[in-house]
Amino acid sequence: MGVAIRTAGAADRERVVRLLDSAFQDDPVCGWVFPAEERRRAAHPRLMAAFTDIVLAHGWIDVTEDGTACALWMPVPAEAPAQDDEGPARLREAVDPENERVELIGRLTAGIHPAGRAHAYLWMIAAAPGRQGEGLGTALITSVLERCDRDGTGAYLEASSARGRALYERLGFEPEGRPLDLPDGPRIWPMWRTPRTAGSVGGSA
Repeated sequence: MGVAIRTAGAADRERVVRLLDSAFQDDPVCGWVFPAEERRRAAHPRLMAAFTDIVLAHGWIDVTEDGTACALWMPVPAEAPAQDDEGPARLREAVDPENERVELIGRLTAGIHPAGRAHAYLWMIAAAPGRQGEGLGTALITSVLERCDRDGTGAYLEASSARGRALYERLGFEPEGRPLDLPDGPRIWPMWRTPRTAGSVGGSA
């Protein structure tokens, strides 16, 4: 049986925020951004809410019909405008003003983002605890990759764990440049997927 997927709207905002918060509380990168557990429990939901609002405004969020998994996507044109230098600072001010890592993570990931190629950017993907490993994430990603293949558009993401990297490789993503090692923190793997054409097996970035 296939996974029913729909595009989230404003009415889904709180559900998406709660889902992201529960799924990423123990993520290595989120643990680096908020190393103190008590602070992470308090500020992490605000970060997830900020991400949700950005993507609802400028991209789209796919959710499974039962609301147990979601994927946040941003369309990036080939001639994307210059990065908003004030964006990471505004995010820090809104989420956790005394935590410079909230701003730093935005600047570091922006610095490795591919330029000059149109693509769909998978900002975040999450499945509810207890529903991971059921193929929900794969279904969410595949539905967009099929569209990318039809349109001849690439896809890009940053993997925050070796487990996630292995999953994305199975879906056709390949390393894009050098990994990003966060200062005194975990590694992030930028990954690119070249659109597939009929009869192709993969392709390189």
